[in-house]
Amino acid sequence: MEGNRLAEEEERRLWSSLEDGDPSAREDLILAYRPLVFWIAKKFNVGGDIYPDLIQEGMMALIKGVDSFDPSRGFRFTTYGYYRIRGQMLNYLQRKEAKAPLPMDSFDEELRDPMSSETIDAVLDLKDGLRHLPEREARILSDLIMEGRNAKDVAMEENIDVSHVYRLRRKALGWLKSWLTPKDATSRG
Repeated sequence: MEGNRLAEEEERRLWSSLEDGDPSAREDLILAYRPLVFWIAKKFNVGGDIYPDLIQEGMMALIKGVDSFDPSRGFRFTTYGYYRIRGQMLNYLQRKEAKAPLPMDSFDEELRDPMSSETIDAVLDLKDGLRHLPEREARILSDLIMEGRNAKDVAMEENIDVSHVYRLRRKALGWLKSWLTPKDATSRG
């Protein structure tokens, strides 16, 4: 290991050992990626009373992520793990703060809990898709989904109404969903 990060070769070895049923490889992977949980939790800037619970949620997501990750797909775990951990933390904060749920379409659901290989591919392509959106929509979507910022804060920063932020978000997600959907899947439906 290099500091808190796994060397690429060590990471491959651990995933291979895990596939062979080595429980110590699973533990080593969880411990190696534990700093990712703390790094993501710090980005939320929550109070000290919520922080330990947020870490716990992140650790549960990390463990589930290690158990469900498929290294044969050729992606690094950090990308997959980031979205699982962050999504579970966001869900926890929504439950904790008892906020009314925002209107979400199915693509948002997939971003919060990527499970299928198709969903994982879509999440990994999200940044590429953002580059194809108009600048303002890409910025708003990135702020809301990737950075986890509050829609009200984004609206103030953009000097627009909160409802307009949600409309731009919905429009951008719709475009991304169609852009990320394989062409043959649309012709079957």
